[in-house]
Amino acid sequence: MAVYRKLIEGIKKILTPAKRAETTQTESTLTPQNSAQSHAAQRIPRDEHTVSRKLISKSALKVLYKLNQAGYEAYLVGGCVRDILLEKKPKDFDVVTNAHPDEVKELFRNCRLVGRRFVLAHIHFGKEIIEVATFRAQHDAKKGEGVTVDGRIVRDNVYGTLNDDIWRRDFTANSLYYDISDFSIIDYADGLKDINDGVLRLIGDPIQRYQEDPVRMLRAARFAAKLGFDIAPQTEAPIEQLGHLLKGIPPARLYEEVLKLFLTGHALQSFEQLQRFHLFEHLFPQTDAYLDDTFAQDLIRQVLQNTDARIAEQKAVTPAFLFMSLLWPPMLPHINELREQGVTEQDSIIGAGQTVLQIQAKHVFIPKRIVSIMQEIWLLQPRLTRRKDKRCFGVLEHGRFRAAYDFLVLRAAAGEEGIQESVDWWDTFQQTEQHKRHELVQRSPRRPRKRNNRRRKKTANSPVNNENE
Repeated sequence: MAVYRKLIEGIKKILTPAKRAETTQTESTLTPQNSAQSHAAQRIPRDEHTVSRKLISKSALKVLYKLNQAGYEAYLVGGCVRDILLEKKPKDFDVVTNAHPDEVKELFRNCRLVGRRFVLAHIHFGKEIIEVATFRAQHDAKKGEGVTVDGRIVRDNVYGTLNDDIWRRDFTANSLYYDISDFSIIDYADGLKDINDGVLRLIGDPIQRYQEDPVRMLRAARFAAKLGFDIAPQTEAPIEQLGHLLKGIPPARLYEEVLKLFLTGHALQSFEQLQRFHLFEHLFPQTDAYLDDTFAQDLIRQVLQNTDARIAEQKAVTPAFLFMSLLWPPMLPHINELREQGVTEQDSIIGAGQTVLQIQAKHVFIPKRIVSIMQEIWLLQPRLTRRKDKRCFGVLEHGRFRAAYDFLVLRAAAGEEGIQESVDWWDTFQQTEQHKRHELVQRSPRRPRKRNNRRRKKTANSPVNNENE
């Protein structure tokens, strides 16, 4: 086996440089079909750009150098190059290469192959993951390459060269390649100019690119919010018309996109962009139906603004708080309806939550662990407004008290009736010394208990036991 392995490695060393030479030779002449932006690539030398190895992850550099030393092309690409040029700290570092995924895995013991739509190599360095992709090429239907459904790419393992890969990128600002061999930047689509001009522009025909992957519309909204860029007229024109294509995207994938939109420090701006292009209604249709209501609009805006502030202060944020807040406005009518039927306040919240979550799951999937936390915070809301006897001490010690109290504060600030008094009381209660809290509880006015002589009905929408949720 050792002899065969050495023989294979020797053949690779002989053949791979030839591939590199062939790719480099055609770099300035190969252009994509049906692209109005096709022209020769520009190679920007090190002394004309600000991307430095000091600003690049050491793990990413290890990957780049090792691929290079093995005879493969290797480039940093995408958001990391863009962010360094914008003097922002990259969130992660992505590498692109002419090595196939199995060849990357052979080089790195700490590598795992992931993905169905397009196979990627994830190279693990502790908590940091360097994502390595193989150059992609345009699909040739006659050869049976790739799989598309109604124009949407569902299988994408069609490999190519650097010249091919550029035209599979989405936005010009994300299409710059940093070459570790000479520290230059390769620019095919005037990406550097668009970055300097603050313009977000799709590569290729916008309608075709959105049909290939409708998530690009969400990415356009997210990058415009994150970077403060203006979306080019041709890039933004089809978005509202094609928003319905998001229905064909798996809800689990949209969950990840929602986290990127709302939990990366620019939630409020992302929300505004989604509303502008009528994309929010395809992610949260129940919530969107209530956005004409002042309370719903104010609540969501305050929650998103609060989330951005916490991230700016490097405080923890949780998807549960985000989703719980977004779904509260459509829950309220269901809660009131169940209450009118004689269902208890706690069970009304459980039933309303189940109804809303069941519908929401068809659009954006929410993991069970997140749903469980959401339900705990929802169920604490009526306990925060009762303030009866010793139960207040139990609520204060509850693991979700802080999140529940913060949500109560936001509800009051958004103008929900009957909440501000409870917020003021809990604010005082938390600041009161321990030995004086009992006295405060005894002075607290108790809500009159509603008597209901009708036998409570147990229905599918009003469960009485939440232990298994």
